[in-house]
Amino acid sequence: MSDESRHERELGGQLLASVSRSFYLTLKALPAGLREPLSLAYLLARTADTLADTVTVPAATRLECLRLYESCAQGAASASESGELSARIAREFAPLQSDAAERRLMERFAGALAWLGIMRPGPLRAIRGVLHHIIHGQMLDIERFPADGRLRALPDAAALDEYTWLVAGCVGEFWTDMCATESPGALEADVSLDEMKKWGAAFGKGLQLVNILRDVGEDLRDGRCYLPGVLKDGSADVAALRAAWDHWAGICEKHLESGLPYLRHVADGKLRYATALPLLLAARTLAKMRAASWDEVLRGVKVSRLDVAMILAEAAVSCRQPDKLERLYRKLGAM
Repeated sequence: MSDESRHERELGGQLLASVSRSFYLTLKALPAGLREPLSLAYLLARTADTLADTVTVPAATRLECLRLYESCAQGAASASESGELSARIAREFAPLQSDAAERRLMERFAGALAWLGIMRPGPLRAIRGVLHHIIHGQMLDIERFPADGRLRALPDAAALDEYTWLVAGCVGEFWTDMCATESPGALEADVSLDEMKKWGAAFGKGLQLVNILRDVGEDLRDGRCYLPGVLKDGSADVAALRAAWDHWAGICEKHLESGLPYLRHVADGKLRYATALPLLLAARTLAKMRAASWDEVLRGVKVSRLDVAMILAEAAVSCRQPDKLERLYRKLGAM
């Protein structure tokens, strides 16, 4: 067994499935040449996210570990520094994870770095590039929302747009680059790579806005609000919050719409299906949130397993023709 297949078997199987939830459906559907580097990129990004979100660890420690993580990911850290970080994550972060899958992810950090170290030059450069942006976004998050009991919101629309690009929009660009370089012929030749990356970035930002809108209640309880202009005297003004939520739901929908022309120019059937799944799930989630009461939104609205199964089945048929895929998207957005 090669080193690549060993790492993919050990980290890209059950562990990946347990931490990626619905996105695992996308990764599993990818053509073989894309599955390994995109799965590793997801695991590494998810690790950064878990480090940033472990609020029981002091902010200074999380920032220090993320900076060293960035150095390790970029190949700038020594072997001893990488080993020390791996041990520190296993010792200081893993035991604090209430979710068993997240705990295993922390414990297997050294294996993920080893997998990155044997990536081919092209995917290695791309993964390092997207991780740089994601880790920067996670560090900004820690600095903007210190866990000190005070509620804070992002200052303006530019800050929210920046955040959604750093943690998701850049992923759309990365995904597009990987498709173009690692799966020749997967994208239609009649559209430029720059145009595809533009659509991919907007699509990614839309997916992140779905997460933000879905988690608004939980985030408020944790002392953070990604929607700007909603605070009054240190607390969320209900009318302003609801207006901001509606405003950003509209922007979210516009961003998600970029996924439709993107999918029209994906030539590979497996790749089109894999790329369509998060778009269709997002459309259904956004529609359910818009149809819910405000109290339900604050409690958190999720797509049911039955919805997911239905989307998987309908997407398998609709993805064969872009027009049918768009009709499915419209239907899910109107339900």
